[in-house]
Amino acid sequence: MTFHPRKGLLAALLIGMSTALPLPAAALDDSQKKEFGAFIHEYLLANPEIIEEMSQALEIKKEAESRVMAQAAISSNEDAIFRAPEDIVLGNPDGDVTVVEFYDYNCSFCKRAMNDMVGLLEKDPNVRFVLKEFPILGPDSLAAHRVAMSFRKLAPEHYRDFHVALLGGDVRATEAHAIEVATGFGVDAAALKAGMDDPAIDQSIKQTYELANALGISGTPSFIIGDEAVFGAVGEETLQAKITNMRQCESTVC
Repeated sequence: MTFHPRKGLLAALLIGMSTALPLPAAALDDSQKKEFGAFIHEYLLANPEIIEEMSQALEIKKEAESRVMAQAAISSNEDAIFRAPEDIVLGNPDGDVTVVEFYDYNCSFCKRAMNDMVGLLEKDPNVRFVLKEFPILGPDSLAAHRVAMSFRKLAPEHYRDFHVALLGGDVRATEAHAIEVATGFGVDAAALKAGMDDPAIDQSIKQTYELANALGISGTPSFIIGDEAVFGAVGEETLQAKITNMRQCESTVC
């Protein structure tokens, strides 16, 4: 076994503490506190990488806690996640595995994830892909999503192409730009604007916010596959691996 100096020093520190504190309720006096504090300060200055390790450990712990919370929330909200009637479904509506994505039209990582979605749908004819309108990047995003939701009701057969064109563009998604993209598919601008005033749109977005909060989702893109919440643009290969696992063992991790 290799001796690790840092671990050895920490062990010595713990032994020293246990010697100084023979009883659990024992307290250090002021002099001992100062000495102990100075030792810790000096040690951390000499070994600053410990702070980085602690930060990484905290992130891992927080991610694990988020996953546990998400699993419970997924189980309690399956219909709202996978079968909400207001959501758009791409790919195979009867597919054996469903991927749900929360996205924002002005999210740069969502643009990258869009290519992953396109790749999955082209290569896997049995994937059901659900899109959750989740505008969280300001008023422009909210307006663009409202245009998209109006477009979806007027021309659902063109929604996938509209979605790819709006999300894949290099122009900020605003109401004006979203309407420009939509009219390129033959949809009337006045009809789009009228549809944007439908109270059902605001209600749907509110429900998505509430669902995201329950799932611990605060950023985009975020995915739900099976009983797992997947955060960030993790790539087509990772998503496909989770889909494959779902088919093999009904879990994203076999």
